[in-house]
Amino acid sequence: MTNLMKDFFAADFGRIQPFTVGFGDTLELMREAATIAAKSVSYPPYNIKQVTENKYVIEMAVAGFSKSDIEMTLEGNKLVIKSAAKDEDNGDYLYRGIANRAFERAFTLADKVEIKDAEMINGMLKVWLENMVKTQDAIKKITIKEKEDK
Repeated sequence: MTNLMKDFFAADFGRIQPFTVGFGDTLELMREAATIAAKSVSYPPYNIKQVTENKYVIEMAVAGFSKSDIEMTLEGNKLVIKSAAKDEDNGDYLYRGIANRAFERAFTLADKVEIKDAEMINGMLKVWLENMVKTQDAIKKITIKEKEDK
């Protein structure tokens, strides 16, 4: 984690904490996501698109890998996509620009986000996600009861 991120979590979340109730897990997930981002490498490249208000797709460029080469697991709220290096002959390449290396990518999903589908299309792995949040009443009035002193 970079010093800037550490300072942000130490200072800003420290100031927010007294005004929140029940967000401890959310803040911890954000800390974890920042740690993952700080450690992440750039292979394989990916996009995260918002398709509709509650639907998303992770697109990962995995050309040269088949679906049987890739393993996807959900560990708690962490989606992990990984592949082992492919064994190929070490032919006499004059230039080898196509990556054939092992990779692992992790994405932290919110509690209400569900994986709906995953598919390979022309060297792109697409993982479809949906946020299952239900709309709540805009304003809810809470009645205050009066209790008599004894």
